[in-house]
Amino acid sequence: MSTTSLAAGLPVPDQSARLRDALLAADFTADGLLELLGAPAYSALARSETVPALRATRGDSRLETLVRLFLLQRPVEPERVRAALPLDMALADGWVAESPDGIRATVDIRPYGGPEGQDWYIVSDLGCAVGGAGGANGRDEGVVLGVGGASTTLAGITVRTPVSSALDIGTGSGIQALHAGRHATRVTATDLNPRALAFTRLTLALSGAPEADLREGSLFAPVGSETYDLIVSNPPFVISPGARLTYRDGGMGGDDLCRSLVQQAGDRLNEGGFAQFLANWQHVEGEDWQERVRSWVPGGCDAWIVQREVQDVTQYAELWLRDSGDHRTAPEEYAARYDAWLDAFEASGTKAVGFGWITLRKTDSDRPSIVVEEWPHPVEQPLGEAVRAHFTRQDYLRTHDDAALLADHFVLADDVVQEQVGLPGAEDPEHVVLRQNRGMRRATKVDTVGAGFAGVCDGTLSAGRILDAIAQLVGEDPVLLRDRTPDAIRVLVQEGFLEPATPRD
Repeated sequence: MSTTSLAAGLPVPDQSARLRDALLAADFTADGLLELLGAPAYSALARSETVPALRATRGDSRLETLVRLFLLQRPVEPERVRAALPLDMALADGWVAESPDGIRATVDIRPYGGPEGQDWYIVSDLGCAVGGAGGANGRDEGVVLGVGGASTTLAGITVRTPVSSALDIGTGSGIQALHAGRHATRVTATDLNPRALAFTRLTLALSGAPEADLREGSLFAPVGSETYDLIVSNPPFVISPGARLTYRDGGMGGDDLCRSLVQQAGDRLNEGGFAQFLANWQHVEGEDWQERVRSWVPGGCDAWIVQREVQDVTQYAELWLRDSGDHRTAPEEYAARYDAWLDAFEASGTKAVGFGWITLRKTDSDRPSIVVEEWPHPVEQPLGEAVRAHFTRQDYLRTHDDAALLADHFVLADDVVQEQVGLPGAEDPEHVVLRQNRGMRRATKVDTVGAGFAGVCDGTLSAGRILDAIAQLVGEDPVLLRDRTPDAIRVLVQEGFLEPATPRD
């Protein structure tokens, strides 16, 4: 797709390497910002509070100039801008523009640190970088936002194994395509909004990343029947009355956009490929939300669905009315929009809305693993490796019956610790908890047998032999212990507390 067709009214990326060099030379990077602003001002900027950053950039260094120009979006004297970047080129290519009060940025350029220390830049509309000078006030339909919490969450949970092909659906300002370029030979990025494709091209070019195949259209329409090893999407998942804002509103009824995206992904995945999405889903009166989302999973795919948050319909409506700046409109206009949201939810019987992650893996197994759970607790990002390991464990459990499980060997995962809970001075604990310090940071109660079993799993003895030894210690029939323990072992393996090991005896 040509620059002209993509970038009407936006900067031209052809000389972006020169601009990138200037930004790097001025230390306009994520680390440079933190050092210049200090933690309090840096954190305040993430909350859309600009006063601390303005106070921290009252000098005339090149970095302070660039922060005021691109992050705080203040006019800057031409001579100061010329000292910080090639001004003639930036003007000619449209990165900045002349105004009566000085040079002004035409786009938001935000330093973004890559997972291996790369100095990347996310380009978005002015005032629409989440946490930027104007917050995420996206009242214009075609607005393209920068990086927010949802974007970084998806980037963190994505499986990063090397692949031949990756597809980013609803690319926005291009952060997922930027990440995918590290480990995918070919990256395709699509969006219904042509401005988003233009911004993705700018983001990739200014970050020194490989170009992507940019295609305009909705969901999978731009790629037809093509298949991929990795599909990612932070779609416009907001469940709203209408499709007023392209960047967030799905334009279908209720959660139909997310359902369609998930259901159609199975036919676009290569064997062993992953599809990873952020999504919203309705909690409908008289319906189990887990069954609702489970029904979305296409045939031939394993799935792991994690609900991270639930909001009642009033909280949900207020969140997205603030997002679009409607809380700053006339009171009667705000009330009318609020009413429209609640009317739509009442009509569909929706009492709450869930938010979470959906990961599919193409297996074509006749015994698919579909895990649906609620996990609102803190996790440790990045989680991509934990996601990959989850599906590896499902493969293991699917192919091992109880006899095979007892014959196998296990090791306790490196990040697991044991906690004993009980009254001070008591001879025995009330219960024992195994806790993960990394990844999902799960915790699970175990009985005396479970704690003893996990504690000696070092790969030396088979599970059956460990249970026989425990039975002898506690005076229990070893046959009965072998019969009742495999289910508990399966839970410990499924949740990552125990890992299969290579047999040693």
